[in-house]
Amino acid sequence: MGMWDLVLVGLVLLLGLCGVLVPGVPGSWLVWAAVMWWALKDPQPVAWWVLVGATVALFLSQVVRWALPPRRLRPSWASRRMAAYAGAGSFFGFFLIPVLGAIPGFVAGIYIEERLRLGRHGEAVAALRTAMRSGGSSVLTELFTCELIAGAWLGAVIWG
Repeated sequence: MGMWDLVLVGLVLLLGLCGVLVPGVPGSWLVWAAVMWWALKDPQPVAWWVLVGATVALFLSQVVRWALPPRRLRPSWASRRMAAYAGAGSFFGFFLIPVLGAIPGFVAGIYIEERLRLGRHGEAVAALRTAMRSGGSSVLTELFTCELIAGAWLGAVIWG
């Protein structure tokens, strides 16, 4: 697979990761489609294993999301700014504390956005709790799974 093909796969993965944070955009499907496209264009055993792992991980994340409370994101508090802070926090946490740092990074991103918006610690914690109960945990599950898949793809491309 050529360099430009890998760049395109990486861009589709990045688009899928951003799409997870936007309601109505099939971000996890874009991530899976990018991995499948890569596996079909570069039929190596590691590519097929990453595709199988991505399929299983996305299936398990859907099962977990069905067990969580339904997404009831209200426009009054679930803003684009909150999604950007949560996504950036998850992304930086994923690399600062390898893999598992995405979870506290996501929560910290929401907290920082709420603290800037509301100004007080207690109000920010209450807003964070509301955000996580109203659909944030579902978004976190999907985003974390897609970050795992993107990380596996990147690792397979670099070391595979």
